[in-house]
Amino acid sequence: MPMPVSLPALRAFVEVGRNGSVKGAAKDLGVTPGAVSQQIKLLELQLGVRLFDRGNREIKLTREGLLLYGNLAPGFQQIDDAISLFADRRPGPETLIVTTTPTFAACWLTSRIGRFSKLHPTIEVRIEITEQPIDLKAEAIDVGVRYGAGKWPGLDAVRLFSPRLIVVASPDLLMHGPLTTPADCLRYPLLHDRIRTDWSTWFAASGVRLPKGTMKGPSYPDDTLLIQAASTGQGLAVVRDVSANDALASGKIVIAIDKSVPTQDGYYAIAPTEKARIAKVKRFRDWILSEASETQRRLSV
Repeated sequence: MPMPVSLPALRAFVEVGRNGSVKGAAKDLGVTPGAVSQQIKLLELQLGVRLFDRGNREIKLTREGLLLYGNLAPGFQQIDDAISLFADRRPGPETLIVTTTPTFAACWLTSRIGRFSKLHPTIEVRIEITEQPIDLKAEAIDVGVRYGAGKWPGLDAVRLFSPRLIVVASPDLLMHGPLTTPADCLRYPLLHDRIRTDWSTWFAASGVRLPKGTMKGPSYPDDTLLIQAASTGQGLAVVRDVSANDALASGKIVIAIDKSVPTQDGYYAIAPTEKARIAKVKRFRDWILSEASETQRRLSV
């Protein structure tokens, strides 16, 4: 006869194993970290084994913990999947936590997120803005939009955009029409990114050797402020086409020259591997991929 164990304790154990932290498990379960810790201690007492090695800043599954997690997690995932089938029928909303950068939120996501809410009124989206990448598991984040090479351990990544570097300016600055050659850009003030590399990359790909002192001029921390500065006529800016899409559509800025340069990295919708199949996560990623495809199509025209 199987030994009696606490079902809430098993659930708490699986959530800690899935999140890699007591804090993340507590957020998902809607309880305090102390309550989760008590459930883990109870389960270890009932089973007579240590399930986690606890350090100052991390908690890792022991060999016995890995064995137990590998057998329990699929079962609880099946339960979650079955319950999620009825998510849209529940009267109360569920929360989806999305993290991204200030630039992506301001230039692209914010103007579109309302469409997701209309499609899925029972899912409340909470957007968390972070300049630097964060540990999605430790912070109990459901989905992230991250710029990079697309390879992050423990994360399922779906490519959204393959950005290109473009040169933009205010319509007034280019009142006589767009520029003809890449070297024409040198006749205008140049607005730079924080580390002053985008103009160098664009000029190099355009076959232009830069005169000494070309990299002088104001720099800005992100595409959002570069676009704003360009829109007020302060000079030419090199930005990612995805960031500039909405400002171009509104007429605040125009493309200064018909020359774009591909970037090595891209924007990805990421989720912890174990969360990628959860209904609300899958719905958001399906939606954002569709929106991204439409934006990419317009940028290609």
